[in-house]
Amino acid sequence: MSKNLIKDVDYYTDPSGNFVFTEAYHLAKGYCCGHGCRHCPYAYEAVPEPRKQMLLNKEIHEFREPQ
Repeated sequence: MSKNLIKDVDYYTDPSGNFVFTEAYHLAKGYCCGHGCRHCPYAYEAVPEPRKQMLLNKEIHEFREPQ
């Protein structure tokens, strides 16, 4: 994937100053890189265990409806 990255389309900077790739960027890339990216649309398929399960559990808790 060789293109110029577009701010707020391919990435953004979080409040801590971290460079964060968007889901759109990952979808265009076409695969999970295995780094546990915040917006990975591939269910962290290339992330080794036990980190993969930790990330999946965190994702479930972040998006759960309040009761």
